[in-house]
Amino acid sequence: MTSIEFPPEEAPSRSRAQRPVAVLGGGPAGLTAGYLLAKEGRPVIVLEAEDQVGGLARTEVRDGYRFDLGGHRFFTKSKEVDDLWHEVMKEEFLRRPRLSRIYWNGKFLDYPLNGTDVIKKLGPIELARCLASYLWAAIKPKGREDNLEQWVSNRFGKRLYRHFFKSYSEKVWGTPATEIRAEWAAQRIKGLSFFSAAKAAFFGNEGNKIKSLISEFHYPRFGPGQMWETMADEIIANGGEVRLKAPVTELEVRDGRIVALEAGGERIEPSEVISSLPLRATVGLAGAAAPGAVQSAAQGLRYRDFLTVALVIDGEDLFPDNWIYIHEPGVRVGRIQNYRSWSPWMVPDQSKACVGLEYFVFKGDDVWESTDDQLVELAKRELEQLGLARADKVERGFVTRVPKAYPMYDADYSERVTVIRDWLAGLTNLQQVGRNGLHRYNNSDHSMLTAMRAVENVTRGTDHDLWAVNAESVYHEEHQEPEQPYKRVPATAYEREPLRDSAPA
Repeated sequence: MTSIEFPPEEAPSRSRAQRPVAVLGGGPAGLTAGYLLAKEGRPVIVLEAEDQVGGLARTEVRDGYRFDLGGHRFFTKSKEVDDLWHEVMKEEFLRRPRLSRIYWNGKFLDYPLNGTDVIKKLGPIELARCLASYLWAAIKPKGREDNLEQWVSNRFGKRLYRHFFKSYSEKVWGTPATEIRAEWAAQRIKGLSFFSAAKAAFFGNEGNKIKSLISEFHYPRFGPGQMWETMADEIIANGGEVRLKAPVTELEVRDGRIVALEAGGERIEPSEVISSLPLRATVGLAGAAAPGAVQSAAQGLRYRDFLTVALVIDGEDLFPDNWIYIHEPGVRVGRIQNYRSWSPWMVPDQSKACVGLEYFVFKGDDVWESTDDQLVELAKRELEQLGLARADKVERGFVTRVPKAYPMYDADYSERVTVIRDWLAGLTNLQQVGRNGLHRYNNSDHSMLTAMRAVENVTRGTDHDLWAVNAESVYHEEHQEPEQPYKRVPATAYEREPLRDSAPA
């Protein structure tokens, strides 16, 4: 094993500031930190376990076809994040039209729901049934409201609940709607949500309270990965380092500091550490330096996982939308992306369509454990079942699994995070940033904003509380911690995996 250390004769004369800042993870948060540090001339090393940068927001490239993992719109109310995006991408930052609809019962419904459109698509008979169901729900006693099914049915009627709420909610959260808390539904109805849109569509939008969704967004010409790859190039151009296939395997903690770390077979002595690794990974890498209670808290953190099956199809695009939500209970797919609608440069052959079928899963379940060939066959079969394309028109398919895609909020997550956070506060040169670094399901703009504040703490001596950074505060008048959705949280593979084994992920 090689080592990056200061010779003894130089140690007294070299300040901590001359040692590199180690940035753990090459996703949006890590690369933002590395980019800003390198711009200021600070020595910085970005360490990424995979063979490409971008993390959850990377762009996969297979046979020239590019696909995004989840659909990453570049839209923010944070001016400093928006300015940074434009600074990095320049003319490669395209302005793209936004279109996403709900696919239900073989029909496309506008999203947010449009009353005229819904009436036309439902038809007079089903519309009458839905209205009757709604009126009955409005006049009958509410009764118990312990779960999403009861809460929604009491307000919108059982028919609307079954049509538009049940299937998609169960796909996203991986549990029956009867196991999703009513309090979660009550919070979700605020602001811009499917529930509010549905109510406005059928029964009016009193006072114009429902805001329209954005009609366009920015997007890199060759997918979101182009943003992160450009950032990595700029870090190197400014004297920093970006190391791929360099998973962090140990954090050496002494006297309340990280004095060294091991990554890619090297020992590095950093001045500061900015980590976007999952909280459980950070605890695992610290080993015995983390008390038992902290390790136990980390072991209990849960994640919802995700996989994409990208299919290349002979013929025209299946729909003009960027993506569609699948509200069909008979299929496992939750969303379908149309990559050409994100950017024409994502699809190299104009005679082909390329779509991504997205499955919300738990690592270790039957879908996750299926082979790539089985998943391609599942996607082809479901595409035909939905009536969107014939299976024999699919020429090839590619599978990408995304572990730890969504930090899960359950009844105990906040307490567990607090235990870990209190321990981290004692490590004076470590800052956690990003979605998994803070165990918060937020977008790329939030991840980047936490990294910006972390860099200010390093370079300007500020004392920003990264746990209080919230990009959503610019969307809402007041910040509210998210309700956790689960009445009874599903077991996940991560609770059984050793913390250290999962650390490089």
